[in-house]
Amino acid sequence: MKRAFITGITGQDGSYLTELLLGKGYEVHGLVRRSSTLNRSRIDHLHQDPNLHLHYGDLTDGVSLVNLVRAIEPHEVYNLGAQSHVKVSFEMPEYTASTDAVGTLRLLEAIRAADLDCRFYQASTSEMFGATPPPQSESTAFYPRSPYGAAKLYSHWVTVNYREAYGLYAVSGILFNHESPRRGESFVTRKITLGVAAIKHGVTDKLVLGNLDAVRDWGYAPEYVEGMWRMLQHDEPQDYVLATGTGATVREFCAAAFAHAGLDWKEHVTYDQQYERPTEVDALIGDASRARDVLGWEAKVHAPELARIMVDADLEQLGRLLGR
Repeated sequence: MKRAFITGITGQDGSYLTELLLGKGYEVHGLVRRSSTLNRSRIDHLHQDPNLHLHYGDLTDGVSLVNLVRAIEPHEVYNLGAQSHVKVSFEMPEYTASTDAVGTLRLLEAIRAADLDCRFYQASTSEMFGATPPPQSESTAFYPRSPYGAAKLYSHWVTVNYREAYGLYAVSGILFNHESPRRGESFVTRKITLGVAAIKHGVTDKLVLGNLDAVRDWGYAPEYVEGMWRMLQHDEPQDYVLATGTGATVREFCAAAFAHAGLDWKEHVTYDQQYERPTEVDALIGDASRARDVLGWEAKVHAPELARIMVDADLEQLGRLLGR
């Protein structure tokens, strides 16, 4: 039985990856931060699986990582843990750097110190491209426009360095925006679909957003965790972009989400400058040709269908809460 260690197991990607690996017969170990309240709603439905094991630790605590890696002896490590909100990274740059940048270094060092023969996946991000015009591929120049993007760029390059310096099987998946009904409520796609549900159910009449002109390449998270797994099954380690190859503005995603609920977004959406970033990323559209050609991976769900999936889930969830 293969053993996998996942940081960020309670997040969107971590929960879908856990389902995928358990379905493939893995023993899955997850890193959970200790806090005064439990935040495991995304994996609660898996807690009775005997092959799922949760451990307390933190990417900002190197000792806990060393101890866990030595105890678990994983065959595969997926580093999905991060402070992943771009806007928040401007408000908490030092914490973002400690978790997203140095946290990766701590984990790589823990693996090296334990002399493990394992495969390592680093969750890189399209935000590393930042101001570089699309389409963006593995050979595109990086130009991050946020503390989050800069921290992730450090992680990306230190992963490459450990691969080249120490012969680790280490890869970075440069994933473009990928969403789902499990997306955090402060991310714009989920904020939109939650807003649609609240308006449709009569809870509110308005949704406040920031930049409607930003272009993003939005895919479906369950498909993207399949891509992560495929990266670690290939004979040779290399980095891959995962993306749909098509872009949509926030405005277009918003229009699709409202239309699916029979609403006109123009009647409900208002603008507030406080939701703008200090430095904006105008357009991210990925070229996932390498992943298609080498891994046989290709995105099936694009932004319009994604909007429908998320709206349906949030309508149902809010309806249950309201007793409807």
